[in-house]
Amino acid sequence: MENTFENKLLLTQATDQVRVDFYKKTYTHVAGGILLFVLFEYILLQSNTLVEFMLSMTQGWKWLVMLGGFMFITNYAESTALKTADKNKQYLAYAVYIFAEAIIFVPLLYMAIVYTESYELLQQATIVTLALFVGISSIVFITKKDFSFIKSGLTVGFFIAIGLIVAGSLFGFNLGLWFSVGMCVLAGGAILYQTSNLVNKFGTEDYIPAALGLFASLMLLFWYVLSIFMSRD
Repeated sequence: MENTFENKLLLTQATDQVRVDFYKKTYTHVAGGILLFVLFEYILLQSNTLVEFMLSMTQGWKWLVMLGGFMFITNYAESTALKTADKNKQYLAYAVYIFAEAIIFVPLLYMAIVYTESYELLQQATIVTLALFVGISSIVFITKKDFSFIKSGLTVGFFIAIGLIVAGSLFGFNLGLWFSVGMCVLAGGAILYQTSNLVNKFGTEDYIPAALGLFASLMLLFWYVLSIFMSRD
């Protein structure tokens, strides 16, 4: 996510206290996004009709339609959060994105909970995901290095991944464990990139778009960590 605001005070130009306050606001909003996601997911999973519909959408071209809609909403949310200084619109875009994440996660979480008859896999995947998120983010704060140079590699990687997902959906083959591992690597790179932007690219009032970018990368990592855990059973 590249910020498009003009005449803004960059975080790199601000005082230490302003930067600390910005980091607190950003990660508070990430935590808030996680809580809202959990709330949305709890409500959605109560509807058998919705769960059955989402399960039916995971096969073939239907899944591609779902992914296309999700990518459209993602683009809307990111562009809205970045191109407006109106906090209400930014919050709305963030909430819409979180709800879209909750919708697309319904079949995966349903299978993780119902098919394994416990919350154990979900708990394990959550712990691993959060640990990886904290560890990868810490690299940026410890090294103070600008990792924006990895953007091109991430872009190529995600286009390859999208191509494989499309091929797998159309031709009916399972992408398998190593695809999930590769996507975890890409998600880790996205977290590194977003955290680097947080430190080096954003303005002092950009904590909502910064949080959205981090939340998106975190949820991508969670999806594939959970997929790896489920593949063991």
